[in-house]
Amino acid sequence: MSSVNDPFRAVDYSGLPKLEYYPARDGESLAFRRYSAAQGESRGSAVLLHGSSADSRSMHVLAEALSAAGLEVHSLDVRGHGSSGEKGDIAYVGQLEHDLQDFVAAVKPAAPVTLIGFSSGGGFALRVAGSERADLFDRYVLLAPFISQDAPTYRANSGGWVKVGVPRYVALSILNQLGIHRFNHLPVISYALSEDARQLLTPEYSFNLAQNYRPQADYNEAVRRLRQPTRVLVGEQDEMFQAQRFDEVFRAANQPVPVTIVDGVNHIGLTLKPTAINAAVDALAQGE
Repeated sequence: MSSVNDPFRAVDYSGLPKLEYYPARDGESLAFRRYSAAQGESRGSAVLLHGSSADSRSMHVLAEALSAAGLEVHSLDVRGHGSSGEKGDIAYVGQLEHDLQDFVAAVKPAAPVTLIGFSSGGGFALRVAGSERADLFDRYVLLAPFISQDAPTYRANSGGWVKVGVPRYVALSILNQLGIHRFNHLPVISYALSEDARQLLTPEYSFNLAQNYRPQADYNEAVRRLRQPTRVLVGEQDEMFQAQRFDEVFRAANQPVPVTIVDGVNHIGLTLKPTAINAAVDALAQGE
C-alpha cells in the first residue's frame, strides 16, 4: 500500500535517539526511544504508541515536534514489534497492558503524562483509557484510532491495508471461548507492506497480538467508560477510516470527546505532515 510505505522514505532520521530498554515482568527487555524536552524544564511527558506493523521510528517526526514544544517523549517499540520480543506475537491477551504498567513503573515519565496512540496504537490507547488502568495516564490523544471492524469509522480491510484470515480468526475465537489458547500464536492478520518494509517491520500478527493491540471487543463500553480527558485527531483524507464518522462513535456513548479533522491529510500524513503535527501539539496544549 503505497500511501503507507512511501512517505517514510523522505523522513530525516539523523536525530533518531538510540534504543533504551526497560524490564517487563516476564524478564524480557522491551525497547523505547527517549526524547528530552528541548526547552529545559519539561511541561510533562508523552508516551507514543505506533501503528500496526510499525515501531518507534515511525513516530519520530511527531516525537521531535513534541520535544521541541517542551515535553519529554517516550516512543515505544510495543511488544511484538521492532526490538521488543518476537515480531508478530505475544504470550497472552493482556500482556501489552502489563508491559505498559511495567514501563510506567520503571521509567516514571514526568507528570502530567499523555498517552498518544496512532491507528492500532490509538485503538490500544482507547483500550487502556476505557479500563481499570486508565489512571496510568493523565490524558489521552487518539490519532486516527482503529475503533472496531464493526464501528461506523471502519472501511473494509482498512482500505486495503489489512488482510484478515477470517476462518482462522473465527475458529480461534471459538476455541478461546472454550478456554483453549494453545493455537493463539498462529497468524491471523497480514499487512500490505512493500518487500523492503517486510524485512524491517512486522508483516503479520498472531491471534494474541491482534486481539490485544486494539480496543475491547465491546468498543462502545470502552468509550462509555472513558473518564480521563481524551481528544481525537483524524485526517480528512484518511483512506483507512471514515474521518467524518468518529464524532458519531463518541456522541453515541454520550462522551464529550473533541474530534479534530485535519484538512488535506491522509492516514500516515497524520504523523508526518506539518499541519497534522501542529494540530497534535495544539491538542496537548489545549488539554493543559
